[in-house]
Amino acid sequence: MMNLLLCGNKKVFDGALTELISITNKTKESITCYIFTMDVSRINPEYTCIEDEQIEFLNKVVKSKNEDNQVIKIDVTDLYEKEFGKCKNEGAYCTPYTLLRLLADLIPEMPEKLLYLDIDMMANDDISKLYNIDISEYEYAAVREKYGSWIIRRDYINAGMLLLNMNKIKETGLLVKARNLIKTKKMLFADQDAIFWSTTKKLLLPRIYNEQGKFNKKETVICHFAKRLLWLPYPHTENYKQWQVEEVHKVLKCYAFDKDLEEYMKLKKEFETQEERKILI
Repeated sequence: MMNLLLCGNKKVFDGALTELISITNKTKESITCYIFTMDVSRINPEYTCIEDEQIEFLNKVVKSKNEDNQVIKIDVTDLYEKEFGKCKNEGAYCTPYTLLRLLADLIPEMPEKLLYLDIDMMANDDISKLYNIDISEYEYAAVREKYGSWIIRRDYINAGMLLLNMNKIKETGLLVKARNLIKTKKMLFADQDAIFWSTTKKLLLPRIYNEQGKFNKKETVICHFAKRLLWLPYPHTENYKQWQVEEVHKVLKCYAFDKDLEEYMKLKKEFETQEERKILI
């Protein structure tokens, strides 16, 4: 059994669906996927929990690959408000949902080993190659950040993929320290900075486990559709996600996930039809 953690609101459904399709299509091991969610519509009307209907559909999809697979929704609204409500980093570079992974040690049912993944990632190979890496002596394993490892520090990490050793994290107080930083110090990359500066001991992994920008490499295990910095024809950024299929093909020239994305489009249409029928009834 591999234990995964995703975070977000109802708008992450497309990311979760594409990501879970890619993962379950490429592994024989069963997965339990926890999704941390919350309602902070006081900040933005769109910041509401991922819907039960979305979770039920995701659960149906993963179980169609392996009956032992499951998707579990965990509403952490009250915990978030207690720890981070109106804190210095609530208006982080992304959304408050990036902070939810920092609550993992406070959720009783979390397993000892947990693979956190950003919602804009796709599996290009069996993620058991990543999950089964021995991290018994480390708080977590991660990959260097593509830009930050040059600009900030050589060992600066990208927190989009974190293979977490929850026992060691509780022993060292990593997430306790990270939460204190979030509450007391404004940081450019909020959660990522808090994790990095609170780390006691980490394992740095090859980029194949969090490839941030090269989308068609055969050896890649996890591909991250992160924001890219491009210099030509003028300095600019691009931020296309895997569920934006037309842009993935035309702009990113990525075809590595075509089978997964074809399945996604079929299933997304099925879900939308299902919800339309409920409205009509």
